[in-house]
Amino acid sequence: MLGILGLDELTERVYRELIHLGPSSVEALALRLGLDRDRVHRAVRMLEAKSLANRNPVGQVQTAPPQLALGALLTAQRHALGQAELTAAALAEAYHAASARTSHDLVEIAVGADQVRQRFEHIQMSAETELLALVQSRPEVVDPGESAAEADAVRRGVYYRVVIERPMLEEPGSVEFLLGEILGPERIRVVETVPTRLLIADRSTVMLPLTDNPLRGADGHEDGRPRRLEEPAEPMALVSRAPGLATAMLSLFEGVWQRAVPVRLTDDGQDASAPDFAPTTLDLRILSLLLVGSTDAAIAKQLGLGLRTVQRRVAHMMDLAGVTTRLQLGWQAHERGWLA
Repeated sequence: MLGILGLDELTERVYRELIHLGPSSVEALALRLGLDRDRVHRAVRMLEAKSLANRNPVGQVQTAPPQLALGALLTAQRHALGQAELTAAALAEAYHAASARTSHDLVEIAVGADQVRQRFEHIQMSAETELLALVQSRPEVVDPGESAAEADAVRRGVYYRVVIERPMLEEPGSVEFLLGEILGPERIRVVETVPTRLLIADRSTVMLPLTDNPLRGADGHEDGRPRRLEEPAEPMALVSRAPGLATAMLSLFEGVWQRAVPVRLTDDGQDASAPDFAPTTLDLRILSLLLVGSTDAAIAKQLGLGLRTVQRRVAHMMDLAGVTTRLQLGWQAHERGWLA
């Protein structure tokens, strides 16, 4: 029961016996308890060290009044516990402060269109080797061509890989943006939809949206389900340097990249009047758009051509490939490396 005061079981037993027996010699205590004299002597020494016992003038061991001696020990113990609690609280506060600093270094939440746009620019400006992106056709904050940091990163030699949604190619001016602003080492592939907007810099810094503001009709319906009209949520984005999240997002990007279709939208210097036995640059652009699912009408609109011109160029490529269907044309284009 007195272990909290630092007394072991034997010492407590000797102490209790002294209280009942009164002043006694070590030999008498050992005989009464049936214990070895040396063990009883060590217990008495401990009691004396804690001021629970002392020697009377004739050399016998006697106890101090328990209410005084034990009370003093309990008071000292309470003080020590209070100090330990204060120390524990201070250590906990220091731990949380350090954790908060570490968390801020690893994860940051950008709130509002201005802050999200600023972080988007900063990540591209600080990239050294590579930028990977999944781009939705309906941007939330940054429109195509709006980011000056993108063109600057390309000029610095940052290697881009971008997957865009097919509907983006049908937006007015999108092809002009891709041709005029995204040059150099960047590669573009197309899928019908991407799972999320995503930006990864140097395989270590990730930017992800935390909000989604789909367009709503005037009746407040979204995805066919009625809902109350409300203001779109303020744009928010997660910026993280946590290695685990970066690894997961890299895996997501590579999965989307592998199933995406390459699109040839950059000018490789071929002359539009190339020989009849080879596809021209214009032919290859048309073919790229065909392979990502664009219709003849959409291609004509994007490239500023007449519908019949597009159809004529497609027929010309089918003749070059020696095929009779567009499906066969896609296969032959792949086999011949026209879009490599």
